[in-house]
Amino acid sequence: MPSINNFLKGFSDGLPGMKDYQHASRLYLDDNFKLAPKNKFLFHVVFDIDNTVTGERPFTDGEKLELNMLVKTCQLPKYNLNYEEKLQYNKKTFVATRIQYQPVNISFHDDQADTVNAFWKSYYEYNIADSVTLGGANGTITNFGKDTMYESGEGIPRQFGMDNAKARKKPLLRGIQIFVLHRKKFTSFTLVNPVITSFSHDDLDQADGGGIMSNTMQVMYESVLYRAGNVNKADIRGFATLHYDNEPSPLSVLGRGTNSIFGPGGIVDGVGSVISDVAGGNISLGTILTGINTYNNAKKVKAKDVKEELKGISKTGVQEIGKNSGTITNPVGSFSVGTAAVVAGVGITLAGAKGTIDNKNNTGRVINNPIIDTQNYLSPTESFNLLQTNLSARDRVAASIYYQRNGSRKGLSIAQSDVEFASSSVAVKNIYRNRALSDITKLVNEGYIKINRITNEVSIIAEKAVL
Repeated sequence: MPSINNFLKGFSDGLPGMKDYQHASRLYLDDNFKLAPKNKFLFHVVFDIDNTVTGERPFTDGEKLELNMLVKTCQLPKYNLNYEEKLQYNKKTFVATRIQYQPVNISFHDDQADTVNAFWKSYYEYNIADSVTLGGANGTITNFGKDTMYESGEGIPRQFGMDNAKARKKPLLRGIQIFVLHRKKFTSFTLVNPVITSFSHDDLDQADGGGIMSNTMQVMYESVLYRAGNVNKADIRGFATLHYDNEPSPLSVLGRGTNSIFGPGGIVDGVGSVISDVAGGNISLGTILTGINTYNNAKKVKAKDVKEELKGISKTGVQEIGKNSGTITNPVGSFSVGTAAVVAGVGITLAGAKGTIDNKNNTGRVINNPIIDTQNYLSPTESFNLLQTNLSARDRVAASIYYQRNGSRKGLSIAQSDVEFASSSVAVKNIYRNRALSDITKLVNEGYIKINRITNEVSIIAEKAVL
């Protein structure tokens, strides 16, 4: 009886049509995850409140920042375009008549400091006269008048609803900015002249012992402004300013580091950080503290600890070679560990690549004095300066070096090598990150790596060298 296994066996025998997931994963992994989808939870909302019309109790700068951070969920703008079908000499055509901006729903955590309630109270009392007319300073009812339609005299409340006595020449809420954060960049949506069309407090329930309260409002707006850029405190007001932990991590060198040799916050990481700052001219108090902490941690390292750490890294490498024994042509390249290996690895010929960085004797050079296109790509010095501050670019260069020294030897594609590098231990990644800083000028000079001047995207030219 035929089975699905017999059908699938035909594809494993070399028939075309059945591929693995690698051809699809490259879409999201290539160019340092450039086309990977954005995360929903990475966002920041800024409310532009005009304090000149908020009354006797304007919002403080801290309260404004806290209101921004209390946003629980937020919808992005949606549009409806209205078109009418017309006949143009019997040929159908469509004429645009209007655009409709769909309302945006925003929900807040109902905080115990009543920050969100204070915001709604200010907006409500500024636009609606009911509570101002009937309420007192302490939220008590001061005017108990019933039907006063046919009464005359002074002191009778007559302003209700939208008949607000306050001069409303300016809106209390001038704008709402929604920032979507991704890879240290942002995409912003600015709602122009927003108005709150509905506001809902949460429901109370004695049976709900674990529930938390929230407030929800719906906003309409006149238009939307788009913007994109790098994440910084100047462009994103309030981001990483209030209630953020700015203390260095205990695992980082600046936070006293660890006694590890190759791990995060270890000796190699500390030395590489100091050298990078000095080489890039970015010497600061942090550089000095990093050097002091690295020196103090180095004094605590014992010979047996170094031996055990090297044994652990080597054991992991042997296990990986065992898993891929059918594809590795020269497993020696997988054991480039430590500073000594970084120096010694410079003289190794990598998968037949030609250039000074691969062959000290320059006996098999293919690329002779390549001309660097500095108009479209960064120069060697500019590439080094970029890697000093752009960690994403540094990781991409590190992955490129990993491909040259390991992935190409195993017959992996660039995407497969990137996946393997991403799953490597932190110690191995730090080795290649430090190597990226030390080798980037040579790699650019040799023409192996190019960094786009506008997008800072890193591209590997190693494929042309048959790596």
